Amino acid sequence: MGSPWKALSDDSRRQILLLLKRKEMTPSQISEHFEFSLPAVSTHLRVLKEADLISEQKHGKNKFYSINQKQALDLLKFFENMWGYKLDSLKEFVENKEKRKNNERA
Repeated sequence: MGSPWKALSDDSRRQILLLLKRKEMTPSQISEHFEFSLPAVSTHLRVLKEADLISEQKHGKNKFYSINQKQALDLLKFFENMWGYKLDSLKEFVENKEKRKNNERA
Protein backbone atom coordinates (compact mmCIF):
# COMPACT_ATOMS: atom_id res chain seq x y z
CA MET A 1 0.00 0.00 0.00
CA GLY A 2 1.27 3.46 -0.88
CA SER A 3 1.50 6.42 1.44
CA PRO A 4 -1.59 8.63 1.58
CA TRP A 5 0.68 11.57 2.37
CA LYS A 6 2.71 11.06 -0.79
CA ALA A 7 -0.49 10.63 -2.81
CA LEU A 8 -1.84 13.89 -1.40
CA SER A 9 1.34 15.78 -2.25
CA ASP A 10 0.23 16.20 -5.86
CA ASP A 11 -2.25 19.00 -6.60
CA SER A 12 -3.93 17.05 -9.42
CA ARG A 13 -4.61 14.12 -7.12
CA ARG A 14 -6.09 16.44 -4.50
CA GLN A 15 -8.34 17.89 -7.21
CA ILE A 16 -9.42 14.38 -8.22
CA LEU A 17 -10.35 13.65 -4.59
CA LEU A 18 -12.46 16.80 -4.50
CA LEU A 19 -14.28 15.65 -7.62
CA LEU A 20 -14.87 12.19 -6.17
CA LYS A 21 -16.15 13.71 -2.94
CA ARG A 22 -19.28 14.74 -4.82
CA LYS A 23 -19.95 11.51 -6.74
CA GLU A 24 -18.36 8.38 -8.15
CA MET A 25 -16.88 8.83 -11.60
CA THR A 26 -15.20 6.94 -14.41
CA PRO A 27 -11.68 7.88 -15.53
CA SER A 28 -13.17 9.45 -18.68
CA GLN A 29 -15.48 11.63 -16.60
CA ILE A 30 -12.57 12.68 -14.39
CA SER A 31 -10.35 13.49 -17.40
CA GLU A 32 -12.94 16.01 -18.64
CA HIS A 33 -11.90 18.25 -15.73
CA PHE A 34 -8.19 18.27 -16.60
CA GLU A 35 -5.95 19.18 -19.50
CA PHE A 36 -3.88 16.03 -19.37
CA SER A 37 -4.36 12.65 -20.99
CA LEU A 38 -6.52 9.74 -19.90
CA PRO A 39 -3.38 7.65 -19.21
CA ALA A 40 -2.20 10.42 -16.85
CA VAL A 41 -5.56 10.32 -15.05
CA SER A 42 -5.21 6.54 -14.78
CA THR A 43 -1.76 6.96 -13.23
CA HIS A 44 -3.13 9.40 -10.64
CA LEU A 45 -6.01 7.03 -9.89
CA ARG A 46 -3.59 4.14 -9.41
CA VAL A 47 -1.55 6.17 -6.89
CA LEU A 48 -4.71 7.17 -5.02
CA LYS A 49 -5.98 3.60 -5.02
CA GLU A 50 -2.65 2.21 -3.78
CA ALA A 51 -2.80 4.76 -0.95
CA ASP A 52 -6.33 3.52 -0.16
CA LEU A 53 -7.75 7.02 -0.66
CA ILE A 54 -10.20 5.86 -3.32
CA SER A 55 -12.02 2.65 -4.13
CA GLU A 56 -12.85 1.11 -7.48
CA GLN A 57 -15.96 -0.78 -8.54
CA LYS A 58 -16.61 -2.41 -11.88
CA HIS A 59 -20.02 -2.03 -13.49
CA GLY A 60 -19.92 -3.91 -16.78
CA LYS A 61 -16.96 -2.59 -18.76
CA ASN A 62 -16.70 0.61 -16.73
CA LYS A 63 -14.69 1.24 -13.60
CA PHE A 64 -16.16 3.74 -11.17
CA TYR A 65 -14.03 5.47 -8.56
CA SER A 66 -15.17 6.99 -5.29
CA ILE A 67 -13.50 8.45 -2.25
CA ASN A 68 -12.66 6.04 0.56
CA GLN A 69 -14.60 7.66 3.40
CA LYS A 70 -12.82 5.68 6.13
CA GLN A 71 -9.34 6.71 5.00
CA ALA A 72 -10.46 10.33 4.58
CA LEU A 73 -11.86 10.26 8.11
CA ASP A 74 -8.60 8.80 9.44
CA LEU A 75 -6.68 11.69 7.85
CA LEU A 76 -9.11 14.21 9.33
CA LYS A 77 -8.70 12.63 12.77
CA PHE A 78 -4.93 12.88 12.42
CA PHE A 79 -5.14 16.65 11.86
CA GLU A 80 -7.63 17.10 14.68
CA ASN A 81 -5.30 15.20 17.02
CA MET A 82 -2.28 17.12 15.75
CA TRP A 83 -3.87 20.49 16.48
CA GLY A 84 -5.75 19.38 19.58
CA TYR A 85 -9.05 20.78 18.41
CA LYS A 86 -11.46 20.65 15.51
CA LEU A 87 -10.27 21.87 12.12
CA ASP A 88 -13.02 24.49 12.12
CA SER A 89 -11.30 26.01 15.14
CA LEU A 90 -7.98 25.96 13.31
CA LYS A 91 -9.54 27.69 10.31
CA GLU A 92 -11.03 30.36 12.61
CA PHE A 93 -7.67 30.83 14.35
CA VAL A 94 -5.80 31.32 11.06
CA GLU A 95 -8.44 33.71 9.71
CA ASN A 96 -8.37 35.79 12.91
CA LYS A 97 -4.57 35.89 12.83
CA GLU A 98 -4.68 37.16 9.23
CA LYS A 99 -7.24 39.84 10.19
CA ARG A 100 -5.06 41.03 13.07
CA LYS A 101 -2.02 41.17 10.78
CA ASN A 102 -3.96 43.19 8.18
CA ASN A 103 -5.29 45.56 10.86
CA GLU A 104 -1.75 46.18 12.15
CA ARG A 105 -0.64 47.17 8.64
CA ALA A 106 -3.51 49.62 8.20
